[in-house]
Amino acid sequence: MTARPRDQQRRKVYDAEHRLRALFDLADRTPGCSIEVFGSQICVPVERRLGTVESVAAYLDAVLALPSIRARYPQAAAPVRVRARRGSRYAHYEPATATIAVPLREHAVRELLVLHELAHHLQPRPTAGHGPEFCRVLCDVLDTVVGAEAGWLMRTLLHDTGAHLT
Repeated sequence: MTARPRDQQRRKVYDAEHRLRALFDLADRTPGCSIEVFGSQICVPVERRLGTVESVAAYLDAVLALPSIRARYPQAAAPVRVRARRGSRYAHYEPATATIAVPLREHAVRELLVLHELAHHLQPRPTAGHGPEFCRVLCDVLDTVVGAEAGWLMRTLLHDTGAHLT
């Protein structure tokens, strides 16, 4: 088994996601509103929220069934399990069992968080947990599932934090 490379971009990825969550929150308060981001006018999509383990699992099944996702990511053929996570505010992906553990709190079942963990399932191995390959998968999944604006925002925010996609 090949060791996974060091995860040098983790903080940068989380910083970019934190900023994207703030933009999603703005869109949630003012749907359809156009804002200026990095000199571009953009209508930020409204982010879905998922309230139960079952709704997260159904959502992930639907995403993994998308022909465009299946065509690009061989790992999409492998099902993902979802379980509740106790004692933590954060979700995580368990590669050994292809399981996403989510704490059932409002922020934890946001679409961005669920897709972040799905990107870990889809990313090629062995690669760094939040390395360039992961970033490319996350941006592509956001672009495909949430919308081109979300994918563009994530790529732009990652670039702004200094994270690499190549």
